[in-house]
Order: sequence, then structure tokens, then C-alpha cells
Amino acid sequence: MTNYDDHEPELRDWSRQLTQALQILDLQVDRNLLLDLAAESSAVSPSAGPISTFVVGYAAGLAAATGEKNATAAVETAAAVARQICATSTPRTGWVDTAQ
Repeated sequence: MTNYDDHEPELRDWSRQLTQALQILDLQVDRNLLLDLAAESSAVSPSAGPISTFVVGYAAGLAAATGEKNATAAVETAAAVARQICATSTPRTGWVDTAQ
């Protein structure tokens, strides 16, 4: 886990502002979990981090909307799946392992 303390006040304020604007008032954003997921995913591809966090959020939203889990548990479950996939994925660098 990376230490994000240098940006904690800004990230906390941004998370609160964003969840309020989107009217997701019951969500406590686990910033470290999402930032770690983005960093781990970026090893697969530089752009995989933002995509991974979006897909995790989407999956968590679906699970929470159906009542399957509360918002926090849904994010944790979806992030665990994504992190498992990251752990088993092979990073791609340049044209290595491609047909080119």
C-alpha cells in the first residue's frame, strides 16, 4: 500500500464534494484502496488504472443498487476481484508478446 498522506486533505475534500454532487451520501470513499488499485492496474497498461477504478465503481454500484451489498462492501468486493486479476495479468510493454 502506498502512502497518500501528502494529498489526503485534497482527496478527502474532493471525494466528499464528488459524492455529494452525485448524491451518494452513504458512501465513505476508501481512497487508498482505489489509488492502490489504480497503481496496480497501471502495471498492466498505463491507462488501465482509471479504467479499472471506473469498472469497479460501476460493478459496486450495480451490486449496491440491487441490495446485494451495501456500498462500502460492494466496492471492497469489486476491488478485490480487480486486484486478483491484476495479480495474474502479464504487464505489456511495447510490442513484447504481440503478433507485430
